[in-house]
Amino acid sequence: MSSHSARHRKPSRFSAGPPAGSARHRKRARRSSLLGGGPALIAAAAGITLIAGAGAAFAVTSWPASAPHSTSGLADALKDEAGTPGGGRGGSGQGHNGPLAASASQHTSARPRTSSALPKGRPNGRLHAPASKSVRARHAVKAVRTATAPVYRNPLRDISGLLPERVDMGCDFGGSGPIYALGNAVITNATADNAGWPGGGWITYQLTSGPAAGLQVYVAEDVTPAVQVGQKVSSSTVIANMFNGSAGIETGWAMPDGLSAESQLPVAGAISGDGPFPTEVGLNFDTLLQTLGVPAGPNYSETGYGTLPSGYPTSWASLKPKS
Repeated sequence: MSSHSARHRKPSRFSAGPPAGSARHRKRARRSSLLGGGPALIAAAAGITLIAGAGAAFAVTSWPASAPHSTSGLADALKDEAGTPGGGRGGSGQGHNGPLAASASQHTSARPRTSSALPKGRPNGRLHAPASKSVRARHAVKAVRTATAPVYRNPLRDISGLLPERVDMGCDFGGSGPIYALGNAVITNATADNAGWPGGGWITYQLTSGPAAGLQVYVAEDVTPAVQVGQKVSSSTVIANMFNGSAGIETGWAMPDGLSAESQLPVAGAISGDGPFPTEVGLNFDTLLQTLGVPAGPNYSETGYGTLPSGYPTSWASLKPKS
């Protein structure tokens, strides 16, 4: 039988040996019978082996993501099928270490890593970096600013052309623009037609926080109220608008009932609009304003008249901004 005819007569592979069912489990005996059957059988076995090797090579080239194969791989496959000692699928050697097994190994190693190889304890293996130093610094600065927020602020900070004038029952100023509350407070009076003051404006509020909590402040004369009685305000609330009039404005400590300036009470010296000036009550309020950044009145250094009643702070140093 020629090698050419043997290569294409596949049934002879099974007719020369035992039935297919037993041949499936007696590979070593089948290989021995082929080797002992003479040149023709050897040639037939070689031809069939070549066909099987070619089929394996085709399967290798069709395997996804496989590496190129050389003729040496095919020769190794032929050796295994021809009965190389320790080889073959039934041996104890490297029965699946041919080109197909190599390609499968390469394909497996080329697969992407699964989530099991990712860092544990993080969603999808993502590592969350800690906040940067700049972010932590911003939070720290914000915390400090919140903790050291000023209790009182300059109520005349947005007055245009602010001009300090004399200190009398309170403190007089010229200029125009918005006037703010010193700090957290509740409005107790708000009118634009008080006959007792030039210009008619009269606004009072009771402070609810800080060293002067419980005391009343007045803003009078050339002002128009921007608030209502009972309204809660803060140092960011505009309580009145100052206009350019003949009197300017006066601001200072008010009586506990908010009816007039504190200096008019007997306990403070009963000093009204005729003087003498400056009053001790007026000088105390001017000291507070200076601590918040307001310029001093021209007669601030003069000796005060009357008495500063008990309950009023005598020092405002704690309100000075920390440098």
